[in-house]
Amino acid sequence: MRTLRFGRTNAQVPAISLGTWGHGGPNMAGSAPVGWSGHDDGLAKAALVEAHRQGITHWDTADAYGSGHAEQLIGEAFAEGVPRKEIFLASKFGYQTGPSDHWYDPDFMRSQCEASLRNLQTDVIDLYYFHHCDFGPNGEYFDDALAAMRRFRDEGKIRFIGLSDWDARKIMKFIERTDPDAVQPYRNAIDDDYESSGLKAWVEAHDLGVAFFSPLKHGLLLGKYDEPQIFAEGDFRSGIPEFRDPQFLARMRYARDEMTRRFPDQHEPVIHALTGALLTGNPTATVLLGQRNPKQVDAAVAAGGDALSKEEAARVRRVYRGE
Repeated sequence: MRTLRFGRTNAQVPAISLGTWGHGGPNMAGSAPVGWSGHDDGLAKAALVEAHRQGITHWDTADAYGSGHAEQLIGEAFAEGVPRKEIFLASKFGYQTGPSDHWYDPDFMRSQCEASLRNLQTDVIDLYYFHHCDFGPNGEYFDDALAAMRRFRDEGKIRFIGLSDWDARKIMKFIERTDPDAVQPYRNAIDDDYESSGLKAWVEAHDLGVAFFSPLKHGLLLGKYDEPQIFAEGDFRSGIPEFRDPQFLARMRYARDEMTRRFPDQHEPVIHALTGALLTGNPTATVLLGQRNPKQVDAAVAAGGDALSKEEAARVRRVYRGE
């Protein structure tokens, strides 16, 4: 697996890193499904061990994934032999409110940070993200939240500060005042505001690490679905309309076949194309790929983590967007 310098953190991370949203299993936040069905603890821990063995040494998690369960599985992997010092470990907080009526209450932030440290069985989290950029209707909770985050860094609980959101424009609203070391935007071949939002230019000007999440659009871009899908309770994907859209699913199957024809020498041509297109022109970027079992680790490694040429990346986007 190709490695890269993760911006000004100066950490060496793989171009394809391991995301653990699915390790939390099915989960609800009030009436909203926020987890993934089809989870198996044993397979997830085996994936962590295999990822380390094959050089996927940047792991990304969050306290909201299974209400701490994904973090606990990582902690167990460390306790059972994966060397903690060989993993660049990222976690996030913000999607749990605790006793407050809003996100990012400083007292609850502290309790969550300490809970994550216990779950992960570590003394320090390498990179700690604001999980989203909803700091109140008028941003009124931002200053106190940032002060709390910086205290965690000063106390040695975390090393670097990150900023994440589904909408890159929201990241841009707070990026200057946060001065993060890394950002984590939602990005794939179809949904992509990374450049138009100004975030790409900021990353380059300030030497930030960047981790793109959901590069496969929750698995939709793999083109593996022949018919509309119904998911179990607690599965985030049940709220994604494209899973129930036959025309969209057919377009993804066509795109899959096009990628297979375009990259015949690749063991994982579709993942190679989808991740490589995101890495094009982004030397400090990694792509977070969910890996819930050792076979998915093998697929991530086989994809290679190499950036496509500018022309190839543009072609991938055109095919997936049906242009």
